[in-house]
Amino acid sequence: MTPAKPQLLKARLENLHPTQLTVGKVEVELKRKHWSQLGKKARAAALAEHWFPGVLGPDQRYYIVDHHHFGLALLEEEVSRVRLLLLKDLSWLTPAHFWPVLDHHQWVHPYDDKGQRRDFSAIPPRLTQLQDDPYRSLAGELRRQGGYAKDATPFSEFLWADYLRPRIALKRIVADFPQALARAMKLARLQDARYLPGWSGVING
Repeated sequence: MTPAKPQLLKARLENLHPTQLTVGKVEVELKRKHWSQLGKKARAAALAEHWFPGVLGPDQRYYIVDHHHFGLALLEEEVSRVRLLLLKDLSWLTPAHFWPVLDHHQWVHPYDDKGQRRDFSAIPPRLTQLQDDPYRSLAGELRRQGGYAKDATPFSEFLWADYLRPRIALKRIVADFPQALARAMKLARLQDARYLPGWSGVING
């Protein structure tokens, strides 16, 4: 049997449900700044070319499985409609089965701003309710500055955030983000980080 092809739909952004607990608010602000600098035609083109991958879940609700930062940035910029790439229809599942299926596909990341795994019920129903994780902001900026390569591994930035979490104090990130980034850049080259997606250090020996 041939699997169903993904469908491209139009959706109200405010009705899309997240599949994670946190975002990096610094990254959200960067995306807002970039959006504010675009003209009308450029904004229309960006929305036409950018698809939010998602699944249809219980009660006919759509859940996005990526691009939470961009989605939140667009909401804060009062964008109402986006394009949704429907990967799978799981609406026939009960919530008790739905979330483990997402977990199996690596389409959900139920970890809080301390890096601790939480119950699926802790995932908020709205993008605007996502928590801020400063380490996710640091990991995102580290990638943009060349600390590691962009990688297709699901939630790769969160893996880097968890690597940095015990190595850089939260108060340092809050008080002096550039200094924390410089420290993160050094940590990213270490052998200890070689298990992480996109690592670009040098293997010794």
